Amino acid sequence: QVQLMESGGGLVQAGGSLRLSCAASGNIFSISDMGWYRQAPGGQRELVASISEDDDTKYSDSVKGRFTISRDNAKNTMYLQMNSLKPGDTAVYYCNAEILHSLGIRYQVYWGQGTQVTVSS
Repeated sequence: QVQLMESGGGLVQAGGSLRLSCAASGNIFSISDMGWYRQAPGGQRELVASISEDDDTKYSDSVKGRFTISRDNAKNTMYLQMNSLKPGDTAVYYCNAEILHSLGIRYQVYWGQGTQVTVSS
């Protein structure tokens, strides 16, 4: 069993910054792709940023240039540095990871419980 724990969310004024963390724990052989998703109330869950095991990164157009995704494989942790935050960034942010438990076994997809980010004007 694997658990993903998000942290770093909170209330921030527009133009401010937050740094989200996602720590994976449990039976982990390796972690492949990881990503941050967000969902506003009544909205769809959308991909914000992703990072491969080779540190190849992708960003949604709405956050490109403002957010930076990174990972520390030694700590099984992923980060999302969010700068120049806007009220439109307000959402619950979810951590996603593809995790291999044993060599030769299919990767399993895990989700964190989410952390609330609220940006005031």
